[in-house]
Amino acid sequence: MSRIEERREARDGLKAALQRQPVIATVDLGASKVSCFIMKGDGIKRDERSLTTAGVGYVQSRGVRGGSIVNLDEAAQAIAQAVERAETVAGVSVQGVTVSTAGGQLASHRVRAQVSLGARPISDADLSRAIGSALSQVKLPGRKPIHMLPMAWSVDGQKGVKDPRAMFGRSLGLELLVVSINENVFHTLSHCIERAHLSFDGVVAAPFASALAALEEDEMDLGAVCIDMGGGSTSVAVFNDGALVHVDSLPVGGGHVTQDIARGLSTSLVGAERIKNLHGSAIASSNEDREMIEAPPRGDDPGAGPVVAPRSMLKGIIAPRVEETLELLRERLKASGAPVEPGAGIVLTGGASQLAGVREVAVRVFDRPVRLGRPRRLPHLADAASGPAFCAAAGVLQRAAFGPREVVSSKQLMGQKIRREPVDPAAGALSRAAAWLRDNL
Repeated sequence: MSRIEERREARDGLKAALQRQPVIATVDLGASKVSCFIMKGDGIKRDERSLTTAGVGYVQSRGVRGGSIVNLDEAAQAIAQAVERAETVAGVSVQGVTVSTAGGQLASHRVRAQVSLGARPISDADLSRAIGSALSQVKLPGRKPIHMLPMAWSVDGQKGVKDPRAMFGRSLGLELLVVSINENVFHTLSHCIERAHLSFDGVVAAPFASALAALEEDEMDLGAVCIDMGGGSTSVAVFNDGALVHVDSLPVGGGHVTQDIARGLSTSLVGAERIKNLHGSAIASSNEDREMIEAPPRGDDPGAGPVVAPRSMLKGIIAPRVEETLELLRERLKASGAPVEPGAGIVLTGGASQLAGVREVAVRVFDRPVRLGRPRRLPHLADAASGPAFCAAAGVLQRAAFGPREVVSSKQLMGQKIRREPVDPAAGALSRAAAWLRDNL
């Protein structure tokens, strides 16, 4: 081969590499399943605000209990298998993943900052000073920030300002929401992803991601509460005026209902899960006292017969756990002072929300309209991957494609500490803040 031909091949190879579409991959790490969604760059339809996944894979979760990793090797193997299945469908190789999780004791903190203004229009430098002042107040010992989202701007106390630039006033205010998880859980999660031979690109709070996938735009503007009911935890994301304003989580989920059934009927966990899916309900039904159900006995005694019980007994086990979980979440929302609009509706996501009667119980507990949420922006998904259980994975892709963008990037949150001092408008932080402003305002 001549030197000219070698150069042409090298140039063509470089051009193909530059034109290669980026790959976005997310792993939803839950207590009942691990799912992976892969999207190529050409899967983003900005005109239609819709997405197309290149590959989807999911496996039964292992090494995760109550939203936390309890066996690193088993969890890493489950992640690797889910990613491998999605890679096979997509025909691509994934290098790094963004993880959605409801574990790690998710919590949110609201930070307020105010800076003085001069006799001139508000500029990017003023917004950067407000962001820097808010970041200087973020002090969360033992916790790792994973989201930093602006809730609202204000000028001279006037709230609801979407873009304060070019306005005049004496003071500029900012409300910032900081979502964090336990720092040790964060490092364990990072190590687990590395064990699966993947790079750790970031963490997204599962209720936030589920809300992005399931909520309509007007629901976010008018106010909505997204409750993500997973196998090991139940978490919540509150939206108001188009912004995320609160995140919280409880270490109780659908897996605890299964355990209650196993204990109450003296059956195995596998048998309890099957009975829950086939016959389970959180509300009463007709003839449930006369309708009998069978459950496999616990243990390996071949002579033991099946456990027989009325269906009303199953409802009597499921309903109290579901009611208790939702009532506890309701009280925590009240105690947090989260700005939940009086007319805000409830949207249920997560695998445990599909249990019969859960929606009706939620209506009674919250006294609000309740609906079941599904991924909105991925209309092509197969039925097996388009239900409420896959909202978190779909929401991470939607966040990557359409935002919202954050005042501190995921890359910075993964590898750097948050600045404790106000940002100097003349320093490099201004350019980062200005870039965020251009993207979002």
